[in-house]
Amino acid sequence: MVVQSSLLNQVHPSTIVCPITSNVRKGVSILRVNLDKTKGGLKKESAVMIDQVRAIDNIRLIEKIGDLPTGLQDTVKENLKIVMDL
Repeated sequence: MVVQSSLLNQVHPSTIVCPITSNVRKGVSILRVNLDKTKGGLKKESAVMIDQVRAIDNIRLIEKIGDLPTGLQDTVKENLKIVMDL
């Protein structure tokens, strides 16, 4: 999941993301945001890994899979604030 400001999209060679995994762990509410397979164009139940924020080269961004509903985006933002003490 892309978590950087759109201001950087055209001018920066990398993109800040939280990876998404299909290895879903229950009960890890701050470090993972669980996603139903019907959300965001996913094929499996998945989770955004809040504790695995990283920058990846834009070349690795091949295709957009989908968009998360606003409520889930807000949860990811809030969890990032908690984990990063912002």
